[in-house]
Amino acid sequence: MKNHDFTTLKLDDGTEMDAYIAIPEGEGKFPGIIVLQEAFGVNHHIQNIAERLCSAGYVAIAPDLFHRTEKRVDIAYTDFPKVMPHLQVVSQEGLTSDLHACYEWLQNEPATIKDKIGSIGFCLGGRVSFLANAILPLSAAVSFYGGGVDKMAGLAEKLHAPQLFFWGGLDKHILQETIDTVIHALKSAGKPYTNVVISNADHGFNCDERQSYHPEAASEAWSHTLAFLANKLKAVS
Repeated sequence: MKNHDFTTLKLDDGTEMDAYIAIPEGEGKFPGIIVLQEAFGVNHHIQNIAERLCSAGYVAIAPDLFHRTEKRVDIAYTDFPKVMPHLQVVSQEGLTSDLHACYEWLQNEPATIKDKIGSIGFCLGGRVSFLANAILPLSAAVSFYGGGVDKMAGLAEKLHAPQLFFWGGLDKHILQETIDTVIHALKSAGKPYTNVVISNADHGFNCDERQSYHPEAASEAWSHTLAFLANKLKAVS
């Protein structure tokens, strides 16, 4: 198996799921990261995120969360109607199977430090990264503009690791009251978090393939992300 390619995972619900993997070259062991897609598939942008994390010294795996409707969909950012049939089938039960499969793959990958696993997600994946933190023994989790996290706020008490949130202040899909619901849940549960609202950025600001891309916000958020992950996954305790 190549160090930068798709692999196929067998899930506990009897389905199979492809996932893009990126494993650092050279000897030694590295922390693992589950990279969770936007609503547009494990496309060039998500593969690029996996590669950037790989270059930073992480074993990355990006699962195809729409595999139950169609394998490896790659939907244009301007074609949201095509997203809906796939999005409507996504369930917490199915995502749980997907996440457990990724975690097991990381546990079985020789290059991975088994107890240093994190997650990062964007849009749909931002919500799934929150779920991952609740059901897996993670050491770090990052959510970029995760729509629907407020619907999972009840899981806050189950979070295993510190959670880093990024939101766009201009995002018309995720309003301030939605963010407040999420943060209140973590505060009430006594869970560690970092909450970043970039006032002049919109939904999808991190993606350089979207109209809403904001280079300055993306650069700052990525630097913050790398520092956060290094502190949680690379620091010697």
